[in-house]
Amino acid sequence: MEASVLNEPVPDASGSRTERAYERLRQEILRGELAPNERLRAADLDKRFQLGLTPIREALARLGSEGLVAIEAHRGARVVESSPAELIDLTRTRREIERLCLADAIAHGDARWEAGIVAALHVLHRTPLPDFSRSDAMASEWEVHHRAFHAALVGACTSQWLLRFWNQLADHSQRYRKIRLESAHLQARDVNAEHQAIVDAVLARDAATAIALMDRHLQETENAVRQAGSSAPDAAGAAPALSAPRARAGAKAARPSPVPPARGSAR
Repeated sequence: MEASVLNEPVPDASGSRTERAYERLRQEILRGELAPNERLRAADLDKRFQLGLTPIREALARLGSEGLVAIEAHRGARVVESSPAELIDLTRTRREIERLCLADAIAHGDARWEAGIVAALHVLHRTPLPDFSRSDAMASEWEVHHRAFHAALVGACTSQWLLRFWNQLADHSQRYRKIRLESAHLQARDVNAEHQAIVDAVLARDAATAIALMDRHLQETENAVRQAGSSAPDAAGAAPALSAPRARAGAKAARPSPVPPARGSAR
């Protein structure tokens, strides 16, 4: 793996700017700093990023292919909408992919994989839940460590396709998790206990129990987000779209989301 990385061509300046624009936009969408349905005008973004119009347009196109940005003819780009219907579809799909990834990881994971899970859980348990009275709540350390924990669980999955789907679904789920973290439902849950139970089953190589616990964990997350987004209907009687709160000015930037390693690269 190291050789393939060393042999990769060095990206040109334009490619590097495109990657920077892509990562910055992606993180702002996932953190909720760019709200659902918000227009993304290349000229406005260039004023903020100072990376050039072409890299920004290329970054928007890439985010469009990943489903985080909607590209509309003659209207430009916007952040995709968040809705209860999409949440249900997203959670259902993620639960199916999570089952496959976790089962494969349990079947193939070794002692180093187990150690990575235990370490990720320890860090997560030592990190307090986000405090939304603080200005840096949207970029909370807990979010970073929570993503790393779930990535560690599926890290020994041998299917690169499943891991790609897992990462894309985790990205989209993260947009809704911002709402869930503010909900009262979270306070009624002992998420640390949920995580510990999943890890105990995984380390015991009890795939059936681990998968059932993970499925329940993801379902609880969906329930929390739906509860948080179930405000009164609008004047037309339609359920409101779910939207993450905007981050306050001066919020800290979150670190890039970790990608679960392929089995070979984790050894």
